[in-house]
Amino acid sequence: MSTEPERGIPKAYLITFTCYGTWMHGDDRGSADRHRHAPGTPYLAANVGRRVSEARAMREPPYRLDAARRRCVLRSLRDTCTVRGWRLLATHVRATHVHVVFASAEPPEKVMTSLKAHASRRLNEAGFDWQGRRRWTRHGSTRYLWRQEAVEQAAAYVVDNQGEPMQVYDARAEAG
Repeated sequence: MSTEPERGIPKAYLITFTCYGTWMHGDDRGSADRHRHAPGTPYLAANVGRRVSEARAMREPPYRLDAARRRCVLRSLRDTCTVRGWRLLATHVRATHVHVVFASAEPPEKVMTSLKAHASRRLNEAGFDWQGRRRWTRHGSTRYLWRQEAVEQAAAYVVDNQGEPMQVYDARAEAG
């Protein structure tokens, strides 16, 4: 899956965003920060000191999505895509992060911001948390999917390769 811009309009995008406090810079899994985030840039190496420093700087506890919150977020993602005219291809709402494959004429960063905001609003309306609760990390990952093969691979990754299924939507199941 290419993350680098090419000419023309991508077929779709894969965005991933994490829940607040569940993946710190310095984590053993690696991370990207505002200084090292360009496509193809290696992740930051594990750094216990940085991870501990970031954990101490948190203003709220880490946010995790239980089953009821995941259902609420999935409904919000689907509804927002429908209202905005974005074609939702696949999504998987996990306990600590969300993957979304979609097609849109809007930039993926704008879509990600909108999806997070609407999901937060729905969680507030459902009474799950207090108003203003930090739920999401500041940005997330955006991958441009230039070929249909890349779109299919991204959907399979999101739906089939995340471990035990949680809250999943798969447009391939509706088409088939």
